[in-house]
Amino acid sequence: MSQQAGRSSSAFERLAPPIQRWVWAQKWTALRDIQEQAIDPILDGRDVVIASATASGKTEAAFLPLLSRLTAVDQQRDGLRILSLSPLKALINDQARRLEPMAETVGMPVTPWHGDVAASRKKRLRATPAGILLITPESLEAMFVLRGSSVSAFFAGVDAVVIDELHSFIATERGRQLQSLLHRVELAVGRTIPRIGLSATLGDLGLAATFLRPTATVDLAPVIVQSTAQQNEVLIQVRGYERPERAPGPDDAPDADQLAIAAHLYGVTSGGTHLVFANSRAKVESMVDLLRRLAEHTTTADEFRPHHGSLAKEVREEAEAALRSGRPATVVATTSLELGIDVGSVDAIAQIDTPPSVASMRQRLGRSGRRAGVPSTLRIYVTEDEVTSRTPPHAQLREDVAQAVAMILLLAARFNESPRPGALHLSTLTQQVLSIAAQRGGFRAADAWRALCAPGPFADVSASMFGDLLRDLAAHDLLVQTGDGTVVLGLQGERLVNRHDFYSAFITSDEFRLVAGTRTLGTLPISRPLAVDDHILFAGRRWRVLEIRDAERLIQLEPAPGGRAPGFNGSGALVDDAIRHKMRKVLADTAVPAFLDREAQRLLAEGRDAYTRLDLSVQSVLAWGTDVVLFAWEGDRTLDTLALLLASAGLKAGRDGLAVLVQQSDVDTVNAALCAVIAAPPEPEQLAQAVENKQTEKHHQFLGENLLDADWASSRLDLTPALRAAARLSTPTEHET
Repeated sequence: MSQQAGRSSSAFERLAPPIQRWVWAQKWTALRDIQEQAIDPILDGRDVVIASATASGKTEAAFLPLLSRLTAVDQQRDGLRILSLSPLKALINDQARRLEPMAETVGMPVTPWHGDVAASRKKRLRATPAGILLITPESLEAMFVLRGSSVSAFFAGVDAVVIDELHSFIATERGRQLQSLLHRVELAVGRTIPRIGLSATLGDLGLAATFLRPTATVDLAPVIVQSTAQQNEVLIQVRGYERPERAPGPDDAPDADQLAIAAHLYGVTSGGTHLVFANSRAKVESMVDLLRRLAEHTTTADEFRPHHGSLAKEVREEAEAALRSGRPATVVATTSLELGIDVGSVDAIAQIDTPPSVASMRQRLGRSGRRAGVPSTLRIYVTEDEVTSRTPPHAQLREDVAQAVAMILLLAARFNESPRPGALHLSTLTQQVLSIAAQRGGFRAADAWRALCAPGPFADVSASMFGDLLRDLAAHDLLVQTGDGTVVLGLQGERLVNRHDFYSAFITSDEFRLVAGTRTLGTLPISRPLAVDDHILFAGRRWRVLEIRDAERLIQLEPAPGGRAPGFNGSGALVDDAIRHKMRKVLADTAVPAFLDREAQRLLAEGRDAYTRLDLSVQSVLAWGTDVVLFAWEGDRTLDTLALLLASAGLKAGRDGLAVLVQQSDVDTVNAALCAVIAAPPEPEQLAQAVENKQTEKHHQFLGENLLDADWASSRLDLTPALRAAARLSTPTEHET
């Protein structure tokens, strides 16, 4: 931005002179729209949500006015000034690189803080707090537990909190932990600290604002700053493949559809810079292996690299550096490269199978087309199983192709899923109770409830429920109440808090370290065992298991000619209601989207033919052999709740793809069950009682059945839409009529 151009902006004029000079030094011709919009509310000390696509300048939108504010005469004071929280260590490293030159102009140091940062650097900051601290929620939790007495002094001078990738925290256990930690920081310093959240665009930005400041009044609700900039042209293609039915028996050879996908990917990515997303770590490893095999007789083999959370940091950083290098590179990744790690501009994005969500698709698409006039390009590779006489009705609809089409149409309509609020997050509350006990050395139950629940981040937890939770924890010797009523850590509580994995709100499984020679490649969960002489794919290479050292949690590998992807923990994303609604419209339509290749068009046509043949425009309950299939056209959470409603009436029901499958039943019996649950709907907690394994979160093992039922129901069930679906699916009996 030239000085003349800068002076044409009234918002720019409010920036401090050193920051203005930094902007001019970047040779920007103008501030971006979100950067302009964010200056006034941040300088005025408001809470702000900055929402925009990947690589749109959100970091600068926050820190240009923040650093300007800190240079004001009345803001000149010592101490830590900005607390910035990020979900990933890699994002912290990336943000530090970007912020250091800007912060240097106002003499403000930037300190990244995570497990890979030298202890000496952390010690210096603890001794003399100053500048900007970039940290993960887990490291902030560790500060409270290990240095509780010094927390107030350490954060006394903080003027603002920045939360990077805000959307990744909403409606998660880790997000509730973050909210609790921010609330505890404010309790420690005795004042409210302005919060700035940087977020990808969500379906409900009001939800992001509520997450950022749950206790805000209407007049002080966070200001939402959303980009209105025109996006580059978007080019999308859906490529369809059919997987033939396989004969029974062991066969490690890749399916024909995967070979075909790899061949096409190899043809369009070789010699360029590309990101390929897959929905599982196993799929990442197998696809990199196929691409390398296609390239093994050429000089392009090293262009293809994997990137996922089980790989060692050095392996992931090599892949990121390859993308930034400007040399040909294609990285196949999970969500590990979906967030804002800077990998430069890539030529195109590929997606194997349907993306986890429309919001995820938008995030991934934003990785390409960053240069002016260059379109964002996305290729989606979708495989459908061959339809046979044994294929159930819902699988005949070619639902993956229909889902891909629906998601693209929703993307074009600017739809984004909204995270589901309302979960109790009692596992995370357990962690925070133990953390406060460690920080303070003990607490009064009423004081802890006021600090965490009213009006804190766990506001839906009543005083009586909190008391039940304390009693459950005491039953496991995590807490003990002394004679004067003070609650302190019990023996088991001390042991739990002192574990290295206590600071994370999510489950971290015990893992084996995979080593080739002297180099650590990554980790595998113990729950996915390997044996000596097994052949695996890992870090984009083929290996044989040479030795397993159980005591050291170490697996020694050596290069091998073959292998298959090992098992990893994890589960797929839940499909939103809006996607299923759109899928039904897609199947009922006759227009052929221009973004489908010839095979995808054929598969969609087959799905539409099945939709018509099954008469699904007028009927939604079908008999199939000895089973019944219900087409509610709702998202996965609603379908899961509907299946539990039917189970509560004595039927064996479960979600199967886009439908609910009721086994060993008939249409009349299913209809009677639907009518029964509509007439007398059970409470969500009653439905949860029938679920066998509700211990899905880290500290669920310490909760009694009543709290476990309440927690599971609050996070996994949607009773109201499920009852509406039941009403649509049912036919009233003669008596009811």
